[in-house]
Amino acid sequence: MTIAATELSVVQYRSFAEYALRLDPHVTVLVGRNAVGKTNLVEALQLLTAGSSFRKPSSSELLRQGAPAGRARLLLEGEGRRLEMGLELAEGKRSFTRNGKRTTASGVRGVLPSVLFCPDDLDMVKRSASARRAALDSFGVQLNDQYAKLLSTYERTVEQRNNLLRDCPPADLLEVWDESLAVTGAQLLMHRRALLARIRGHFVEVYRAIAPHETPDVAYESTLGELGDEREAIAEQFRRELLARRADELRRGMTLVGPHRDEIAFTIDGRAARDFGSQGQQRSIVLAWKIAEVQVTRDILGRPPLLLLDDVMSELDASRREAIMGFVADDIQTVITTTNLGYFTDRVLDRARVVHVGTSN
Repeated sequence: MTIAATELSVVQYRSFAEYALRLDPHVTVLVGRNAVGKTNLVEALQLLTAGSSFRKPSSSELLRQGAPAGRARLLLEGEGRRLEMGLELAEGKRSFTRNGKRTTASGVRGVLPSVLFCPDDLDMVKRSASARRAALDSFGVQLNDQYAKLLSTYERTVEQRNNLLRDCPPADLLEVWDESLAVTGAQLLMHRRALLARIRGHFVEVYRAIAPHETPDVAYESTLGELGDEREAIAEQFRRELLARRADELRRGMTLVGPHRDEIAFTIDGRAARDFGSQGQQRSIVLAWKIAEVQVTRDILGRPPLLLLDDVMSELDASRREAIMGFVADDIQTVITTTNLGYFTDRVLDRARVVHVGTSN
């Protein structure tokens, strides 16, 4: 038996004074009008599995209005284990717990990773490159703690180096930061490219199932140029590029090359999907990407993630709704929010737990 989320409870969280949600091991459908709190419950599930929220809220925003403190709990069971992940909110701060003991966000990640698909994701292809980098990084962080540490270290190094560039530092001091950036950046690039390679195989397969007559692809485009396969070679390439850009970086006060400026490029039939893809094609790309994340999680951890589908059924046409539900197998625990049960077939609803979320909750 794989591990699964069995019960979510929240107290003084967002719109809820108190609420308990029992989760089906297969499919749970949360139905209700807009603004009754369905997405708040999905957010709590994401926080307690991924250690972060797609909304990027402050701690005070997670509290119910006027409440001095609040909490959320998620019970996980399976594989001979019973774990309780917790989130405490008080005095403008948040803290995580695991079986009642204080931990960090990394302490709740990885046991049952989650993959979220929400309406904002549908614009991932046409938005700036930062959205696509964030999609890859947020997934990698859940699967590999080393990935999380590298990303955090790299981002801090870029920020500190940018501050230094604005102060016109001496060359020898800047060289120290260049070295740190090159070494950490090369490691992050190795992790990113390896993860994208895993995703790519499933992504292409899923997209072709949705659109059999189209040829999709996704590639990593580095600001360092064509990359080799060895970490030290990439680090040396990074050093050379930083040196070549030094005058421009000092003038502009920012780091102009590196993983924080790279692109993840989607194509369909060899043409850039961002520029030439139709809205339907761009949405199929995102759908295939999310399903690929589910498959990669299974490949790496040996078990599927918790799949969270927040109000995407209303944004997809019938064929794409059918495609995504076709990939929701019995062994993928899924939580779906919707305002309309008519988006689902009787076959889906017959095997799902349907929970009506109302304003009185």
